Amino acid sequence: MWINNWREEIWQNLDQPWDIVVVGGGITGAGILREATRLGLKTLLVEQRDFAFGTSSRSSKLVHGGLRYLKQGKIGLTQASVQERQKLQESAPGLVDPLGFLLANEKGSGQWREKMLVRAGLSFYDLVALQWSHRYYSPQEVWMLAPRLNVQDLAGAFHYFDAQTDDARLVLRILREAVAAGGTAVNYTSATDLIREDGQVVGVQLRDETTGNTTAVRAKIVISATGAWADELRVKVDQEPRLRPLRGSHLIFPQWRFPIAQAVSFNHPLDGRFVFIFPWDGVTLVGTTDVDHSDHLDEEPHITPGEVAYLMAAVEARYPSLALTLDDVLATFAGVRPVINTGKADPSAESRDHVVWLENGLLTVTGGKLTTFRLIALDALKAARVALPDMPKIDEDAPALNEVTEDLPGVLPEAVRRRLIGRYGVDAAALVAAAQPGELGTIPNTNVLWAELRWAARSEGVVHLDDLLLRRVRLGLLVAEGGAALKARIQAICQAELGWDAERWAAEWQLYQKRWEANYSLPPRDAIPDWRPMLHKPEAVTVVVEKKGGGQTAVAAGLLGTAVALIVLYLSLRKRT
Repeated sequence: MWINNWREEIWQNLDQPWDIVVVGGGITGAGILREATRLGLKTLLVEQRDFAFGTSSRSSKLVHGGLRYLKQGKIGLTQASVQERQKLQESAPGLVDPLGFLLANEKGSGQWREKMLVRAGLSFYDLVALQWSHRYYSPQEVWMLAPRLNVQDLAGAFHYFDAQTDDARLVLRILREAVAAGGTAVNYTSATDLIREDGQVVGVQLRDETTGNTTAVRAKIVISATGAWADELRVKVDQEPRLRPLRGSHLIFPQWRFPIAQAVSFNHPLDGRFVFIFPWDGVTLVGTTDVDHSDHLDEEPHITPGEVAYLMAAVEARYPSLALTLDDVLATFAGVRPVINTGKADPSAESRDHVVWLENGLLTVTGGKLTTFRLIALDALKAARVALPDMPKIDEDAPALNEVTEDLPGVLPEAVRRRLIGRYGVDAAALVAAAQPGELGTIPNTNVLWAELRWAARSEGVVHLDDLLLRRVRLGLLVAEGGAALKARIQAICQAELGWDAERWAAEWQLYQKRWEANYSLPPRDAIPDWRPMLHKPEAVTVVVEKKGGGQTAVAAGLLGTAVALIVLYLSLRKRT
């Protein structure tokens, strides 16, 4: 699968009728391809760049129930999110794993009210998941759980569980399972235009971004799952733009320099927004901002100097004893979220709900979040039934990911075995079998095996080197300078597998390094504001990002209490019985 001339073979067979053409190779598009293929529908997915190139490789890596949605009274959405989180943890251990959270409760006149609201929200959270795992800790206990954390201004903290994932690997696993089941997915293939008859969309014009070849493809329905780019196709069916792209940026530190055993979430000292710090795949991740993204969407997003200062201020406020500086930052990344524009002054106040619009034959699905990708895919397919009346009944309880029953060859540590099965599914055994001597060892200062590089280069649809090092194997986020010190070993493993000559390899490495410097490293140091004075002068936050409302009232809807939690428990139990 996806080896040798796979893209050429797909392009040679595009000129045939399809039930569905999905435009967009992120988590939403992958979910639609998987569910459509499960239903026996002949489905093609095209992605203008690489699979998971956009938001789906630049998310906050969290699979969570969405405590923030309780602020808006969206009990049903939170319930669905928690249940999807549980299903993903059960079906993909090693890819979607539990993550403990410490949620800070700051001292102040409203601390008891906040404590009550958070307790109600977490009670809701646990009851929906049919568990009881949250607990409140005193400042002294919090300090024992997170020894470097500044607890001087804390009344205490709640501990609860959510989950985390490797977002790009989640997309890849879903896509590969869909393709194995009969679906078709091809990257670096853009939908340049829509084919319309009598005003209705009946297909798409495609261009191969690697060769320049073009073709027309017809389908019973075209589904746009392009996220923040959705308006670009919608305007082609005479619709007004409706999206508000928001950027979320992150800092990554080496875990040895920023040791943390679980996630810590707290109000930012400058504007009260929630920020978090947590361990992820051997590094420590700090996020996130939430600002309007004004750059053109065709330009790859990057963290701005102001966002760097904003996140460093959060780090300084809660972990001053570590004395972290910009020299400690390993990498950065920024993603653009699609939200529906309602004109709110505060970007964080915009709804994160997903929407499905059928407009002149174009079905657009956008918004939502990583956790509920399967539900979003099912909603899109339900809306597509108008064009596919013979579509089989949708099994809403089917697992999002296939069960892996085959064990791995050889003797591997349990943590490695779990990682490989989670990230690669049924391909994990072939990955291990393909490893050459020494390649089942880990790359220094990471959890990644050298064998993962070989497998990705051989069979995971890599077209450019950044596909390999930023999305298939996340070395660009995990090691210094994007892995420059590992260049020789990476080349020795991957060049022959990719079929590149020395000239092509050199050009790809140069292109990768240029991309990493522009979009995954820090901005010029002299452009980054000094965040330390801002901690003493909160009004200076305007230098960093637009000031926003927030605070821990975002955790639960105004007067959510025990009665609501009990009702939800009843509904959850009723649904499962």
